[in-house]
Order: sequence, then structure tokens, then C-alpha cells
Amino acid sequence: MMPWYLYHALKQLFPSGRFFSFFSLMSIMGVMLGVCVLVIVQSVMNGFGEGIRKRLTETQGDIRIRSNEVIYDWEAVLDTVLEQDAVVGASPFTEGVIMLQYQNRPQFPFVRGIEPWSQEEVVPLEKFLTIGDIEDFDDEAVFLGEGLAYSLKAGLGSTVEVFTPLMLEALKKDEVLLPREFKVVGLFRTGSPQVDGNTMITTLRVMQELYGLDNGVHGIVLKLRPGQDAYDYSVDLEREVLRPGLQAVSWIESNEDFLFVIEQEKRVISFIIIFIILVASFSIAIALMMAVIRKTREIGLLVAMGARPHQVAYSFCFQGFVIGLVGTFIGILMAVICLHYRRAILSAYADITNTQTNFLGQYDVYEIPVHYLASDFITVTCFAVVISTLAGLLPALRAARLKPADALRSE
Repeated sequence: MMPWYLYHALKQLFPSGRFFSFFSLMSIMGVMLGVCVLVIVQSVMNGFGEGIRKRLTETQGDIRIRSNEVIYDWEAVLDTVLEQDAVVGASPFTEGVIMLQYQNRPQFPFVRGIEPWSQEEVVPLEKFLTIGDIEDFDDEAVFLGEGLAYSLKAGLGSTVEVFTPLMLEALKKDEVLLPREFKVVGLFRTGSPQVDGNTMITTLRVMQELYGLDNGVHGIVLKLRPGQDAYDYSVDLEREVLRPGLQAVSWIESNEDFLFVIEQEKRVISFIIIFIILVASFSIAIALMMAVIRKTREIGLLVAMGARPHQVAYSFCFQGFVIGLVGTFIGILMAVICLHYRRAILSAYADITNTQTNFLGQYDVYEIPVHYLASDFITVTCFAVVISTLAGLLPALRAARLKPADALRSE
């Protein structure tokens, strides 16, 4: 059987003939809006972070084996790491910066030399190709990022010229090296504007010639089995498998500062949004305080009939709990609906304000991403319900301290 003070609390929230009292409805809407905004912000920030992490592993691999010097025994190192159970693929690479020119339009992109036969096991280049075929890739061909191709105004079949640091060294010796010419056989799009706008891909052999590396490479990129922690395995790999002078750097370490900024952005924004719920808690406190003032005589009558002060306090605290619970549930439901229809909402917003949504490209994504975490929902629910319950504490204490004689004389 329900205790009388809980029944009394529900009657205060759900008066006869009305679904909610006006003050209760306003309080629930305040909690609802605060929870809705907080869930949306956290889920979108999670989506940004998850998308960026996925893109980093797809474009950089899980672990990179590097050295302060050119690695000439890379074939032996490659065979060694491929024997490890946690490694499903490995590929050598070289990288650097060159000057790229097409029809007198220069750019200074980042260039990467790869082995096509082993690269697909580590970084899915063919998946990123929007124009062209991996079968056309050879020592006379290059792939360009879509953004880089747009800057050069080059397309499929264009012939580009490459100038390397070796040419500067040759000039010091009064030698002249002519630029290398390559045919553009494909364009790729990884989803990261920074990569797509500043990257060219050649074969490993060509990059070794451009940089004068002979048979050396700059490193080896590894792909790990799903579920394998890249950071922990990189530590074990460097300590137990690799020879001295080689370093195993996980994608987490390579992008540590960037990932830290993303996580802090989520925390800071969530901290700011929390104040919306705190403001809503004041509306709950005010609504319940008004109820105490309006029903002073009723409270006095309850106490005179034998109600204990703590039971009266429970009644008002429970009202805050119910308001928080209902507001949180509706807020989460509204947030999920808004996120589900986010594309339509964003498109409508752009039409109404006559603006563009290409600002998303600045965050290495081309649409608003969403990633739900159960921990976020649990944290938001607990926080909102606790704050709402505490908001009813002050009115509850005031009601509990009322003396029956004074309360009954109240007008």
C-alpha cells in the first residue's frame, strides 16, 4: 500500500481534472529542455570524436614503426612483425613534402610512397578512391586528394610535375635535375579535408628515388586485430620484438594532443549546458515553495492529524523527484528524435537562415555525426533527478518546520 505522503505528493502534481498543475508543467519543461540539450551536445561530440578516431586509424593505421634514421633492414623487420598474432597486416612507407605543379599552379603537398600490394591490408586505399582504379597505379602514376586536385585544377589523366629537395642539393653542386612528370590516375577522398586537400600518393619505389633513399624506408605501418589496444601493444612491441633504434608509435600517441582537445571540448560544453538544468532546478524550488505557501493551512491540518514533519518533507522531495524523472525521460526522448532527424532539421535551418552548412568540413566531417554512450545517459539521468530532488529540499524543510497552530491561523 502506498504511504499517504507519496499519495499526497502525486495529488499535488496531478490535480483532479488536470494532467499536470501549471507550476509542475513549467518545472518539467525546464528539466526536459536542459536534459535534451545536454544529451544532444554529448552525443554529437561523441560522434565527432568517434568519427575522427575511426578516420585516423583508417588513414594512419594502428601502429607506425619509425626511426630517427632511414630504415634499410625494413624487410627483416616486416617479416618479424607479421609473425605476431596481433598483427594482421603491415606495409612499408616513405613520406615527405614536395612541390607539385600543374599548368604553372604550384602546391606543396605531403607525399606518401606505398606498396600497393600490401597497403590494402593496412589502409584501404581502394575504399577511398572516388575516381580511377587501383590497377592503373604504377611508377608513372599518382593519386591526388580531391581537395588538392581542386586547388591545382587537375583531373583524371592530367600530367603533373614534381620538384623534390634533391633538386636543391643538385643546384648547390651546379647540377640540374629536371622535374619528374606523373599522370594522375585517380582521386581519393578519406573524409578528412586536411588529408584530402594536402596529400599525394606515389609508389614506394618512386618516393625512394625522389628522396634518394636507395632501398630504405621511413617506417612500417601496422594493422592490428579488432579489439587489440593499439597503445598497450605498441609498448609491448617496442620492448619485446623490435630491435634497438626502432620506435612503435600508436595512432593514439601520434594524435594525443588532438584527441585531448576533443575530449576537453566535450567536457567544457557539457559543463556549460549543465547550468540549464540548474536553472530548471530553481524553477522547481520556486514552484514547490509556492505550493507550500498556498497550502500552509493544509499542511498544518496534516500535522495536526498526526503527520510527522519528516513525512511532510518526504512529500515535497518526492514531488521534485517525480518532476526530475518525468522531465528527464521526455528530454532524452526528444533528444533522440531530434538527433534522428538531424539532417532534415539542419537543412531546414539552412533554408530559413539562408546559410550554408559547409562549416562541418572544418571538423574533418561532412555531416553531423552521432554516437550514443550508455554512460552519458546514465550520468545525465542521475544528475537531473538528483538536482530536481534536491530542489524540493528547501520547500520540504520549510513545510516540515511549520507548527500546526501557526499554519492553521495562516490566511
